[in-house]
Amino acid sequence: MLAMILAAVEPLLGLGASIGAAVAAIGAGIGIGKIGAAAMEAIARQPESAGDIRSNMIVIAALVEGVSLFAVIVCLLALFV
Repeated sequence: MLAMILAAVEPLLGLGASIGAAVAAIGAGIGIGKIGAAAMEAIARQPESAGDIRSNMIVIAALVEGVSLFAVIVCLLALFV
């Protein structure tokens, strides 16, 4: 029974993995865009704390990119394994 279900779903595996990777990339782009916009607004309001805001922005952007990369890797593993 399970083999029949997997055989029926197999042609859609590539489509699902592609959509998952695309959603992860789009989500990361939106997240980093919002982080950058908020950081620039904060720097415009308080220019004296630009260094602290910039360093925090870089750390948060790296975390968002890490999650996005992990999601893309999971999609690729679902496609090929």
